[in-house]
Amino acid sequence: MLFKYGKGSRAEHELIDMLEEKGYSVVRAAGSGKYTPDLLAFRAGRAYAFECKAWNSPRLSIDKLQFGALQKWQENTGLTTYVAWKVPKDGWYFIFTQHFEEQGASYTLKLEKAKLLGNRFEDLF
Repeated sequence: MLFKYGKGSRAEHELIDMLEEKGYSVVRAAGSGKYTPDLLAFRAGRAYAFECKAWNSPRLSIDKLQFGALQKWQENTGLTTYVAWKVPKDGWYFIFTQHFEEQGASYTLKLEKAKLLGNRFEDLF
């Protein structure tokens, strides 16, 4: 479990650095991930929330409790909220929550769909 946390933390810090290079002020939420997004980024009236995932898998799954909290966060704040999926040797995909499909105890997105519907960092920022 510690290894997964370290990988996720490294990915979050990588995204923070990338956003700061583009002039964003970034807040990393302590204890994030279960009820709040991992990162908040602000710049000149623009604001984004990111739930960061660093998974080497053909599918990304987020449990229903966490996914529901992410959707509620987006409703309450009005912030554009992305799931930011870091794929090894491929980079980041930024996906809206509505692209995920309910699958039993989680919401899931296949990598091939993320590549079709997700945005790349350079396209957003």
